[in-house]
Amino acid sequence: MSQVHPWAWWAWALGLAAALSLTTNPLLIALVVLAATAVVLLRRTDAPWARSIGVYFVLAGFIVAFRLFFHVLMGAHGGGTVLFSLPEIHLPAWAAGIRLGGAVTAEGVTYAVYDALRLGAMLLCLGAANALANPKRALRNVPAALYEASVAIVIALSVAPQLIESVQRVRRARRLRGGAGRGWQAVRAVVIPVLADAIDRSLALAAGMEARGFGRTRAGSGPSRPLGAALLAAMFAATLGAFLVLGAPGAVGWGLALLALGVAGTVLGLRRSGRRLAVSRYRPDPWTPRDTALAGSGLVAFALAAAADSGAWPAVHAAFHPSTSPLSWPTLHPLMLVLAAAAAAPLLLTAAPRPAELGAPA
Repeated sequence: MSQVHPWAWWAWALGLAAALSLTTNPLLIALVVLAATAVVLLRRTDAPWARSIGVYFVLAGFIVAFRLFFHVLMGAHGGGTVLFSLPEIHLPAWAAGIRLGGAVTAEGVTYAVYDALRLGAMLLCLGAANALANPKRALRNVPAALYEASVAIVIALSVAPQLIESVQRVRRARRLRGGAGRGWQAVRAVVIPVLADAIDRSLALAAGMEARGFGRTRAGSGPSRPLGAALLAAMFAATLGAFLVLGAPGAVGWGLALLALGVAGTVLGLRRSGRRLAVSRYRPDPWTPRDTALAGSGLVAFALAAAADSGAWPAVHAAFHPSTSPLSWPTLHPLMLVLAAAAAAPLLLTAAPRPAELGAPA
């Protein structure tokens, strides 16, 4: 079975992140996080980036702690059940609306925890995509019109691993030659050879790209100004549509229309702009029906959350946003189980990586 297209993983993860942005129910957030974590643990390879999910868990925990700390220190919810009180510092008039210390209520703490869990879970979804999708393959499959940005990102991502490899090679060579210097002398003896090695590699990379005709245009000219203006307008429409869908519950219809129009215009503009480049790809990654189903699972999760957030069904909307004033225990709605099943769909759509893939991830 062929490898999953990296952009299919990203579409699935971004769909989950967008769905989580439309709910504050901690039970639903926990279900989606569990599903995404299971997908990562059972479908990741042995590549270095596949072990990055732990870092994202640490960052998510930091977000929760940071959000809770500032709520306790500068809490804005005055009413409710007081848990404890901190000494309050009265600020001048020009800082009206900001409160330091004072009463900490159960309602305010609950709201802060729900909001922090949502942000942390969205970050974990992006971490899942980073752990599952090969970044080099993902950047290799960007549209030809964006090849300059993709090349810059690939080179930037390659700097740290290459420097570490260079340092290890130089230190090994020094040990073989009997070099035992320590302190500042050892640093100088390592830094200069590492910089020289980095320059040599950069020159070799530039020569290889030049020899292969990388970035050569067909017509020798860039995209026309009307095409560039139309592309910017389409991207602006997509951004505005995404803002309306995610941040304005009363304008979801207009948001979806603008988002669809902007995405379609952006795709057409990138395809038209990319025709000026004679870019070829070595062993291109095919987009298979399985990749479409994988990306569709994320889209289904987002569509379910958007439908619940639209307010058409008050009971479903209340379940997706449990009350924090007065406090109420969050409940699970059957629609949430469907959403969690969509999050876990990659377990059925994809197979576990083979041992050969574990050994040769790139």
